[in-house]
Amino acid sequence: MKVTVIGVAGGTGSGKSTLVKRLQEAFEGDDVVTLCHDYYYKAHTELTYEERTKLNYDHPQAFDTQMMVDHIKALKENVPVERPVYSFVEHNRMAETVCVKPSKVIIVDGILIFEHRELRELMDIKVFVDTDADLRLARRILRDVCDRGRTMQSVITQYTTTVKPMHEEFVEPSKKYADVIIPEGGFNSVAVAMLIQNIRSLIGQQ
Repeated sequence: MKVTVIGVAGGTGSGKSTLVKRLQEAFEGDDVVTLCHDYYYKAHTELTYEERTKLNYDHPQAFDTQMMVDHIKALKENVPVERPVYSFVEHNRMAETVCVKPSKVIIVDGILIFEHRELRELMDIKVFVDTDADLRLARRILRDVCDRGRTMQSVITQYTTTVKPMHEEFVEPSKKYADVIIPEGGFNSVAVAMLIQNIRSLIGQQ
């Protein structure tokens, strides 16, 4: 089975998840599987909750990217994998795992997936979602306060101390590796339609 790997990168709150949903909707049934880099945050059971809240989660070393690379390689060889589960409420990896079965299309989603050379080289199409910083911050506040139980002050503090500096140091420079740059991500209907058509031609669908 020919496997096509699509990388979707971009800053926090850029519209990556919306783009990934649009891609998932375009490829029915078992034809598509998604691996989020966020699943692969390192476990820190040796730390207290308070200590975990202070970690820098926007640095490449926060992720077990090698495990993700190994999982994608296995899926490309038609071997199922057990991916980790991460809790944004507990700031830690959970004990359970989720079985991921091979499929024709693998979508890899994350802010730093183009920063890692070996991971980058596994991708057939690399898409960078480009969105203004003020809009990304507003979306991050809404998401973290509503969905992840954070306070607005904690979100803003994290953004100014780690998210923004790490974006400027690692995320923005990785844009140069993208094959396609989409302003506004999944909200850009014209660009999404063109991308879907391109992916279909790659995997031989009409």
